[in-house]
Amino acid sequence: MSQEDESQVFKGTTSEDVRLEDLGYEQGESITMWELKRSFGLLSMIGFSFSVVTSWTALSGVFVVGVTSGGPPVMIYSFIGVSLVTLAVAIPMAEMCSMYPVAGGQYSWVAALAPPKIARGLSYVTGWFMLIGMGQDLYANIAIHILMGSSLGLLAMGATNNSIASNFILGMANLVFPEYTIERWQTVLVAYLVAFLSAAVNLWGSHLLHKISKFILIWNVGSFIVITITLLATNDHKQSPSFVFSEFENSTGWGTGMAAIIGILQACFGMCCYDAPSHMTEEMKSASKEAPKAIVLAVVLGAVTGFIFLLTLCFCIGDISATANSSTGVPVIQIIYDSTGSKAGTCILTTLITVIVIVAGNNILAEGSRSVYAFARDNGLPFSKVFSKVNPKTQVPVNAVLLTLVVQLALDAIEFGTITGFETVISISTEGFYLSYAMALGSRLLGYFSGHVTKMEGPYAFSGPVSIALNIIGLLFLLFASITFNFPSTYPVDKDSMNYTSAAIGVIALISLATWITTGRKQFTGPGAVNFLKGQTDVSREGTQPADMTEEKKH
Repeated sequence: MSQEDESQVFKGTTSEDVRLEDLGYEQGESITMWELKRSFGLLSMIGFSFSVVTSWTALSGVFVVGVTSGGPPVMIYSFIGVSLVTLAVAIPMAEMCSMYPVAGGQYSWVAALAPPKIARGLSYVTGWFMLIGMGQDLYANIAIHILMGSSLGLLAMGATNNSIASNFILGMANLVFPEYTIERWQTVLVAYLVAFLSAAVNLWGSHLLHKISKFILIWNVGSFIVITITLLATNDHKQSPSFVFSEFENSTGWGTGMAAIIGILQACFGMCCYDAPSHMTEEMKSASKEAPKAIVLAVVLGAVTGFIFLLTLCFCIGDISATANSSTGVPVIQIIYDSTGSKAGTCILTTLITVIVIVAGNNILAEGSRSVYAFARDNGLPFSKVFSKVNPKTQVPVNAVLLTLVVQLALDAIEFGTITGFETVISISTEGFYLSYAMALGSRLLGYFSGHVTKMEGPYAFSGPVSIALNIIGLLFLLFASITFNFPSTYPVDKDSMNYTSAAIGVIALISLATWITTGRKQFTGPGAVNFLKGQTDVSREGTQPADMTEEKKH
């Protein structure tokens, strides 16, 4: 791409389709991404993203673990801090999304921003970690920890989200019929039902996704208000301010400092997956302007609702042990029931949350399938031709949707045999998200200090010093979280309480390295406009042999 052509990429256009073509996905290709219908506006994308982030419902899952790892003071103050540093991650990612509004998200940004010598390989690895991370959102991650009583992603994200929805449904059944005992196989089958429902909407109701997103935004905020007010109004055994703001609790077996670090991490679990709009940009109107706003606003909305709901739970929790060991398997159900004293009222309020989780599963499947599609479009997956196809009639990447569904079902099936194995999948996905974020921010810094890309030129961009400062702060936070995610949450450590995240991530790193050596370095193209990528990058969409390209992008 000549410098003159390159300068046209980021000029204002009347059509995001033209901008996408400028980014390298030529209309002459047999499969074009803009066959996906652009139906999302800013409001619907905020609803889409917030349903995935949904900090206040996420915190209802992490609540009991946080109480035992430093207690409410650590949870509350750390959530404020984590919300602020999360903005230091979200804002740079919003800048990248504005400059490169393609469904590949993090791996596309890495390819464009990292120094040319390492861009293609680093982009490939980022793509793998991104897809792994999308296996599970952080809400589901910690919720499994609580719901199933152990320790602690896009493909596994959906699997775990479906399991969470299943737990809420079966938890209500246990509340109404105490003699009913929840079995693991029942949880898996209900999770399958949720997954098939999401797949059906994505395959045959994709034209409704933007409308569903607007609906769930109203439902989400309305449910937050109703549940918060109800809990505060009906609870007659509220905890004291000293318990909420100053009493340090530690039941982890670790020392005070380590317990506090674990408690801080709980706040991280409620603030993740805000990259969702970046993977839906090619179905958005004015994506380069609106998608960045949706990323940041989802974080802000999540921070405000999460903080208020966290305070509410801290004041309204009853006996911690009884809540943690509730026969419903869902602590928030027990908190609501202890507050209202009504099974019917509890089921109504829990249903409000369950609807949010189910719709989140639908949106996660959409997000995941678009990411699979984008990575396949750039030849990042086996059988990329198959998974990069778009149905011309429905304008849906059907094969990518089906692959995402199959992976979700397979991961949910692990729970048939072992809880520990399923939690390992969750651990992988958690780390995958944060590593993909860190690689994007790290590539921005490497590109800046090497002189490769010194200025973000999208419609949504901050001044250089502000942008770089936010990238540094955000990267330090992500590295801190990525390292400490590997710590066991209790002491002493045995084979059951051990955190196997580091081992699992090592396996994924080896897999990505092996596939890079065997096929990726020959086939992976990276984003179409980034023609300075080193190595064999001139791979056509029709499968011709790659040719070496050494031209570098000039700035």
